[in-house]
Amino acid sequence: MSRRTRKPSSPSSPTARKPRPAQRGPAPRPKSRTPRASGPRSPRKPVSAFTKIMVSIALTGTVLLLGGQWVLHRSIFRVQHVTFIGLHHESAFQVELASGLFAHPTMAGISASSIEKNLTRFPWIRSITLQKQWPNHLTVFVTETSPVAVAFNDHNVLQYVDEYGRDLGKAPMNAPLPTLKYVNPRPGTWPYERAGEGAAHVASQLPIAFSSQVSVITENHQGVVTLQMTTPVSFVLGRDTNLHAKFVAIASVIAHSTLSPGDVVDVTVPDELAVTGPSPAS
Repeated sequence: MSRRTRKPSSPSSPTARKPRPAQRGPAPRPKSRTPRASGPRSPRKPVSAFTKIMVSIALTGTVLLLGGQWVLHRSIFRVQHVTFIGLHHESAFQVELASGLFAHPTMAGISASSIEKNLTRFPWIRSITLQKQWPNHLTVFVTETSPVAVAFNDHNVLQYVDEYGRDLGKAPMNAPLPTLKYVNPRPGTWPYERAGEGAAHVASQLPIAFSSQVSVITENHQGVVTLQMTTPVSFVLGRDTNLHAKFVAIASVIAHSTLSPGDVVDVTVPDELAVTGPSPAS
């Protein structure tokens, strides 16, 4: 009995199996797949009409605001014409130059407070108000300080004085205002550096009943104020406090008492008047 032997397959044979390469390291794990959630998706909520309108309004407002700012900064809306009304004691050119209006700022960017701050060096200007005539005309209404008295400075020049004792400029010798005097002032301190401020305050508060009869208002270094009348009679007020009561007492004395020239009436305490005659040397 003959025995058949199977021949090994050649490498080129289609039935031959190629040897697998040796695998190094741990075998890779199969990728896990997350199962998708079953069921229908939740529908998206539609944007309401109100929300759309509000967004549209906000965008429109922003555009208009930015556009308006751009327009207001064009040259046609810059100050080109300035008119001052009520300005009598200061130079209109100098005031306009100091105010900043000479630089043609935008009409929208100016205010009365900012201009007043620039004009503090002008003693006659108390306050201002503005009137804008668009596109580029500005009217400045000036309220000037009113002088309450006159005083000689350390160069013997008569000057107007305001209620705070500040110098307002040269005054004529016949100015119809009381003259302020400060006893023994230091050089350059009258009517400056608050010297005699009490006398200036009294001058600003004088009642119409006898203000025209007040000739001189004197203050000493202790702050004692004295009124010298045209008669001539003097009223000692003391410090510039409780002025209403002191003025009432003075008006009563003038109306109901007979005073002689040189008499001195002390109204420091209005309820306790003291009248003394002129000194022997007078």
